[in-house]
Amino acid sequence: MNTKVYMVTGVTSGIGKAIALELAKTGETVIMVARDPEQGTKIEKEISSAAQNPNIDMQLCDLSNFSSVRNLATVVSSRYNNIHVLINNAAVYKRNREISIDGFEKMFATNHLGPFLLTYLLLDRLLASGSARIINITAPSTTELHFDDLQGEKKFNPLNAFGATKMANLLSTFELARRMENTGVTVNAFHPGLGRSSIMKEAFAPIRFLTWLFSSSPKQAAQEIVKLATAPEFENTTGKFLHSGKEVEPPAYALDPAIQRRLWEISEILTKAPEQGPNYDPTGSIAMHNKDKPEIPESLREDKPNT
Repeated sequence: MNTKVYMVTGVTSGIGKAIALELAKTGETVIMVARDPEQGTKIEKEISSAAQNPNIDMQLCDLSNFSSVRNLATVVSSRYNNIHVLINNAAVYKRNREISIDGFEKMFATNHLGPFLLTYLLLDRLLASGSARIINITAPSTTELHFDDLQGEKKFNPLNAFGATKMANLLSTFELARRMENTGVTVNAFHPGLGRSSIMKEAFAPIRFLTWLFSSSPKQAAQEIVKLATAPEFENTTGKFLHSGKEVEPPAYALDPAIQRRLWEISEILTKAPEQGPNYDPTGSIAMHNKDKPEIPESLREDKPNT
């Protein structure tokens, strides 16, 4: 009988898809999060068949839309008592400055604020498991944050804006790891290296070519990430930045506690994360498509009968 619940975002291609497949091979329940309904349905069937695992729960969410994120957290929390692993993998790269439905620069919203809010809203389910792991997929960015221009309103450079979101992932990882000390919840960042995916599809042609040229199959990175998520030897590893299964030194800027705390507090304000409760404005939330899902195993249901 499956007893664990694993959750991973950004599963329709690249490393996210490979992670979902490796997790599904464990036979445990895997919550896979995708933005596109058609792609999500296709990947759900593909992975369930390949892994011979019927315990696949596909959920839809646009991480740049806080209403959608809140709805996803509400749906997941209503269906599961515990979450044992949360892997924040989804990310986007935008050549031009775009604004999310909530008024934020699209990369900052999708790559940082959305995962921040999702993790924040699911902390009670992670804590309830007694032993949980949060893994943020990121990169060894050296881009420092401009707190007076986090949305790139004054000056926008796509590579710098993308790098800033990866730095934000590192800063948030280390701050949350400190906040989760002695709770049973570990928090780590993982650099998968260059894996073939569609994330850089909007980059200029030379960047796309070089990225693809030096990229490798995402399978190996996915296996390393799943090992970090499930292997006993990583049970107590927290507040680390890892690559290829080994700890690597993050940029010095990412280790500054004052900057970590400042970003955390600003992110709370921007996402209104402390405002608990269900999705307060479901308009346009594609997560509302999550209806008529297969029955959850009784052992994992929120409303399971007392024995």
